[in-house]
Amino acid sequence: MPDSFELVAGHPDSPIILHVPHSSRVIPSEVRAATLLDDLALELELDHLTDAHTEHLAATAADRARIRPWQFVNRMSRLVVDPERFPDDREEMLAVGMGAVYTRTTTGTPLRPADFDAKPLLDSYFHPYAEAMTALVADRLAAAGRAVILDVHSYPTHPLPYELHGDGPRPPICLGTDVFHTPSAVLARATEIFGVIGKTDIDTPFAGTYVPLAHYGTDARVAALMIEIRRDTYMLEPGGPPTPEFARVAAALAALVDELA
Repeated sequence: MPDSFELVAGHPDSPIILHVPHSSRVIPSEVRAATLLDDLALELELDHLTDAHTEHLAATAADRARIRPWQFVNRMSRLVVDPERFPDDREEMLAVGMGAVYTRTTTGTPLRPADFDAKPLLDSYFHPYAEAMTALVADRLAAAGRAVILDVHSYPTHPLPYELHGDGPRPPICLGTDVFHTPSAVLARATEIFGVIGKTDIDTPFAGTYVPLAHYGTDARVAALMIEIRRDTYMLEPGGPPTPEFARVAAALAALVDELA
């Protein structure tokens, strides 16, 4: 099994973790063989679902930051597993076949056979990823006394059929929050800093943010904020190259890192 995630070390004293879960298009051959899409349909699905260039946004922001943050990057496509989903019935996206292991595409067509067994993928990819992120958060708590997870995502300008809340506003920047893990001061600074990109909204069209389950809802030393960047602000959709505005988005992310570090 190829390395499914990468930890890029930051400054020993930095509490900041730039988490990049959906930037990759890599699907191992044995996983690809168990899907139902032909090559053209799969490439189109990847165009729509991949948060393209977000790993480069995080890396550029890390290079620009005064105190280098840590980076945790998923090196597998979310079509292998989605590390940000609940792995059980708590996950609302199960309603459209897009829990921790997707069984449906963005348009609702079958991605995997009806009798597909998700356990091998969870064991090989989901659980090791979660354990590594949990260990990184614990390490930052030990070193810095706190951890701040900035969850770096992007989303399409126009809603896709699978979206459960796609009828809401789609601002240039959506900030996803958690009532326990997102301090008001963090949200306020992010709103101000990303204002240079355009209007920001909270929890629309996507809500929530990622915290490892071992810390979720119990450890207030772990702060988290999801940053959803509308794709037309930095790239050509659906799966094209970055535009010149990429640099401005990366600079805003670096400024937020500096503020929170």
